[in-house]
Amino acid sequence: MDKSETSFQTKQYPFPPKPSGHSCQAIPCCKPPRKKTRIHFQTATSCRRPVRLRKEIRQWAWESLHGVYGDDAMAHPYIAVDDIPDFHGLSPLEKYDAAIRQIALRAPLRICQEEQISGAATLGMAISHCVPVKYRGEVVCESVSHLTIRYDRVLKEGLSSYEQEIANRLTDKKLATSQRAFLHSLQKVIDSIGIWHGRYLEATRDVKPGIHRLLQQVPFSPARSFHEAVQSLWFLFAFLRLTGNWPGIGRIDWLLGEYLRCDLAQGILDREQAREILASLFIKGCEWIQSETPPGTGDAQHYQNIVLAGIDQDGQEIANEVTYLVLDIVEELGISDFPITLRLNARSPERLLNKAARVIRHGGGIVAVYNEDLILRSLCREGYAPQEAWMFANDGCWEVQIPGKTDFGYIPFDSLQLFNRAIGLDATDVPGTNCPNSGFQSIEDVYRAFLKELDLTIQNIYRENVLMPYTKKDGRWIRRNCPPASVVSLFEDGCIPHAASYFDFGPEYVVRSPHIGGAPDVANSLYALQKCVFEEHLVTFPEMITILRNNWADAEPLRQYVKNRYIYYGNDNDQADAWHSRILADFAKIVKQCRAGADCPVRFIPGVSTFGRQVNWLPMRAATAFGCRKGDILSGNDSPTPGTDRQGATSLIRSHCKADLVQQTCGAALDVKIFPQTLQGQNGITALKEMLRGFLRLGGYFMQLDTVDAETLLAAQREPEKYKTLSVRVSGWNARFVTLNREWQEMIIERTTQRPV
Repeated sequence: MDKSETSFQTKQYPFPPKPSGHSCQAIPCCKPPRKKTRIHFQTATSCRRPVRLRKEIRQWAWESLHGVYGDDAMAHPYIAVDDIPDFHGLSPLEKYDAAIRQIALRAPLRICQEEQISGAATLGMAISHCVPVKYRGEVVCESVSHLTIRYDRVLKEGLSSYEQEIANRLTDKKLATSQRAFLHSLQKVIDSIGIWHGRYLEATRDVKPGIHRLLQQVPFSPARSFHEAVQSLWFLFAFLRLTGNWPGIGRIDWLLGEYLRCDLAQGILDREQAREILASLFIKGCEWIQSETPPGTGDAQHYQNIVLAGIDQDGQEIANEVTYLVLDIVEELGISDFPITLRLNARSPERLLNKAARVIRHGGGIVAVYNEDLILRSLCREGYAPQEAWMFANDGCWEVQIPGKTDFGYIPFDSLQLFNRAIGLDATDVPGTNCPNSGFQSIEDVYRAFLKELDLTIQNIYRENVLMPYTKKDGRWIRRNCPPASVVSLFEDGCIPHAASYFDFGPEYVVRSPHIGGAPDVANSLYALQKCVFEEHLVTFPEMITILRNNWADAEPLRQYVKNRYIYYGNDNDQADAWHSRILADFAKIVKQCRAGADCPVRFIPGVSTFGRQVNWLPMRAATAFGCRKGDILSGNDSPTPGTDRQGATSLIRSHCKADLVQQTCGAALDVKIFPQTLQGQNGITALKEMLRGFLRLGGYFMQLDTVDAETLLAAQREPEKYKTLSVRVSGWNARFVTLNREWQEMIIERTTQRPV
């Protein structure tokens, strides 16, 4: 066994804060002996990544990025609970409580030689988004993602404060039996964390005395230093992941900044020491990477996004030393498993823009941008109080929410399929069949037919995701068939006061968000029909439908004409962009009308995204009026259809920002790809900063930036073993390019690489 990792056999562990006599079996965690390897963290630019961390830490990062710990987790995928008497007869909540306790008792422990904080999500089935426990071969419980829990209270008050709040709440004699059972389940979560915490206390006593001292304080008591705060934050994050949940981290610089400021001022540590502590968090966060991941939609979709910078409750910029140390680490190691979104505004410091640009140019799609001023207006317009709106982060992906207060879910749909249905075009139509006379006399007739389909779809989404799952009982709203989720419920404001679970109106806000996909494709289709059919009269409407049913067979000259003659969304063409803006505005209006006068407290808000589903939607899509054949990959998120944007990133941003994006409260994602060659030297940094400022000034919402060229991606397809760490932005997540299947790789390659900024 390598000296860089310690594993533990059967032992008796103390159970803080209360003693326990349970004996627990820790499964040994082994890895191959460390091999000396040339370390090269992938970069898209000719500029070398800086070297700031010690070589031992860089080596540890390299091993983690190459799957040492993910492989180890997959060797120990779950805990079997077949040995628990009468488990089958327990209630769902009792099964959940027992499963969490068994994880705490029996999950393998891992301590790496270079780590400066401890805790690890060592059960491989958690990577598959479920509680990693099986009974008679079947998964016992669901897990939760698309949320960011509240960490600041634990840092400031300690986990023990929750015990007291729960005890006080249980004194209420009006509580229903189900509410008491839920509160007792929260107590059992704390007990389970205590078991796991006690095991790490014992395990670190001799091999990591410094970490042992940290764990004597946190997370049960308040953090008193930066190091304790990072340990407390990581320990809870790791426990949630160990139990199969995928939480975001949120505003890490707001959480940790004051601790670091005080420690630096008192000389308790210096920036280099603080950087190494934070690097531990980032490197340990790569523990689910496997050396050989089955191809799919990528290997880093664990919703552990980080938000940096932006204002605090007093309107003051919070960017601090933690902000810049986080960016230092990403700039050096290229770790993409914690996608970063910067909250930028018109007053963001020049130092922050400079640093962001230097990180972005290395590629990997790690850094994205929120337009903070616009998002704050959008949240307040939605009814959030200003004293809560400033807290916004994301759900661990990129959709905006109030962290630690929100039960969130989104419902994506393909508006291009709705458009095809509206005009009598179906992907399953038999080639050669004729289109009946539609009766469309103008492009406005076409658009009204599309709006009718859009309205029906949103109404169905509202009924299926709001009206059907929830009902009113004894004067309060509840969810039907509510699965247990006590681990995340513990850290969501409202669950203890309401004595209600995360899925049962426990959090302060319940949000469901329909997300429109394919809006740029619909806009392009409308524009092409407007020009080709109703203005230039090149074909009649029925003739065009017949052509599209035949997938443009025998109509190549016309296809080339509509594909190359017209200027589509993404090129700052007011006519084409007007269709896009109109679609988004009408979509938001329909969403708002759904909840008008509704008694149900679920917030129903619009958003714009595909999250890569343009690949999954291909079989249900037909050829398009703007020259694409059936099977072509079309627009991702709110970005142009591949190949249609020809005027560069500036024109793309202008087209996107013509829409009133304040109405898209959940968010609207724009993907921008940039040639690495355009970002060389100080001129490249300056150009990128100006692009960021332009996005804010013009009224963008959320922009995902990636710096990569098609040649590198094609080389990675040919020789994947040479590009193990090559990261690309997919949507709200990053993935190692070689872990994407062929269809998803082609989607990334086909997305237009922007011309010079």
